[in-house]
Amino acid sequence: MQTNLHMSVLVHEQAKKYGDREMLIYQDFGGKEWKSLSWNQVSQTVKQVSNALLNLGVKVQENIGVFSNNSVQYIECDFGAWGIRAVTIPFYATSSEQQIQFMVNDAKIRYLFVGEQDQYDKARRIFSLCPTMERIIVFDSSVHISSHDPNAVYFSDFLKLGENLPRQTEVEKLQQEANDDDIANILYTSGTTGDSKGVILTHGQFHAAMVANDKCVPVNENDRIMNFLPYTHIFERGWAILCLYAGARMIVNTHPQEVQQSMRDTHPTCMSAVPRFWEKVYMGVMDKIEHSSAVQRKLFMHAYNVGRRHNIEYLSKGKKPPMALHFEYEMLNRTVFSLVRKELGLENAHFFPTAGAAVSPHVEEFVHSIGINMIVGYGLTESPWTVGSVGIPIEGIDIKISEEGEILLKGPTITIGYHNREDLTKQAFTEDGYFRTGDAGYLKDGELFLTERIKDLFKTSNGKYIAPQMIESKLLVDKYIDQIAVIADERKFVSALIIPVYSLLEEYAREHNIPFENREQLCADPAIIQMMKERIDTLQQQLAHYEQVKRFTLLPHHLSEGRTH
Repeated sequence: MQTNLHMSVLVHEQAKKYGDREMLIYQDFGGKEWKSLSWNQVSQTVKQVSNALLNLGVKVQENIGVFSNNSVQYIECDFGAWGIRAVTIPFYATSSEQQIQFMVNDAKIRYLFVGEQDQYDKARRIFSLCPTMERIIVFDSSVHISSHDPNAVYFSDFLKLGENLPRQTEVEKLQQEANDDDIANILYTSGTTGDSKGVILTHGQFHAAMVANDKCVPVNENDRIMNFLPYTHIFERGWAILCLYAGARMIVNTHPQEVQQSMRDTHPTCMSAVPRFWEKVYMGVMDKIEHSSAVQRKLFMHAYNVGRRHNIEYLSKGKKPPMALHFEYEMLNRTVFSLVRKELGLENAHFFPTAGAAVSPHVEEFVHSIGINMIVGYGLTESPWTVGSVGIPIEGIDIKISEEGEILLKGPTITIGYHNREDLTKQAFTEDGYFRTGDAGYLKDGELFLTERIKDLFKTSNGKYIAPQMIESKLLVDKYIDQIAVIADERKFVSALIIPVYSLLEEYAREHNIPFENREQLCADPAIIQMMKERIDTLQQQLAHYEQVKRFTLLPHHLSEGRTH
């Protein structure tokens, strides 16, 4: 892997190596057909983007906004901007108008690239409230641009500004001047506790991350990578760039809600994800098993127990499984588990980095037991693992735990601070230069274990500290639970608000002759509540008595906004 390449030239240098080899696999906005682009094709478009941006007058280290779902154009925009030493600022595709307005004004953005109709409409509505904004550039050619909007153009028309590469000599000069101190991205936090904070990420930080991860993450040019999480998510962004350094094919999934069908269509070997994705996979598989014949259920549970012993009790601990166990596992892996993986589109599963929150040990054990190598990381790590840990720190990262239990980090991949917020930057670091992560955790035998976000810890009226995410992750593996919010702060006991999977709850009610006319009646029925209580009690047996959910309410409607951590 050529990790010494600066991101301003990464695509072009890889194109010299791979040429017409497939680079990106994608669907057009709104399309169903899977298409592909070669390294040469993407390199050419990236050069056009760089030239077009220069023709618009974009300066070195100027901020450019990207407000879109994942797309080919998104990737071309990022690398085209880096090619002239500009900074890209990715916005979540679901951001509100208020959030967009704040970020555009905070970063003094002149050019905002948008994806589909929803993003264009929001950008148009806040245009007059953003003094620096000059132009909206629309990726999706099916978007209806208002006839009263002289400030918007389609991406295809924008590219014409770079046709025949009129400024290529200047582009190449800027690439020669590019350095590790250049800012690559400013990533704004969600802003759920106030205004968003712009986290500054330099090319040097990305370079350090690529070098460190290259030594422990086995992605290679033969892998097919599914991009599932938004590129705004630093985990997905770093992972995608690492995969491009490796020369892997990337499958661009534009709409996250369609990811499972996309997996079956394109057969990825690797994909980064968050724990909730694997929780849904677990629930889906277990639901199918539950509706299978008694013989099939017995066969699967036997196979699962063999897989658990082989992969969890032996391999995860760095021990060699007994020969008889290994042979039995190999046989079941080729038969039972291969069918499960095929149903998921993961016939050629390589490995699957997962981060963003603590993973339920129940789910982690299940995924590994059926032969899917899910790497749980705080960042990307690979090593013999302990269920519940996020692995051994990558090279160059210094970790220590504060007296309050907070994870503190120092190293070349850590942000240098927040855009326009010296006060917050100062608060974010200890006096000896460690970054305060806000995460609670501990180190054991060189491995890092996450426990909770410190600010999310609840203290009951009895003085006991409760970690809601940990409790929620245990209960979310139940097939009847779609979402859950634990409530315990300053209360005598733990309670929960639960949004059930209504279709399954209705099916259960019909099978058990429980009458209901609407969801309100269904969620309030004593028989339904008793069934849910029994399932919850089973899942929380290992929790301390004061951590267990004592009361819960089934909500008949989805919440308009969920809690984010």
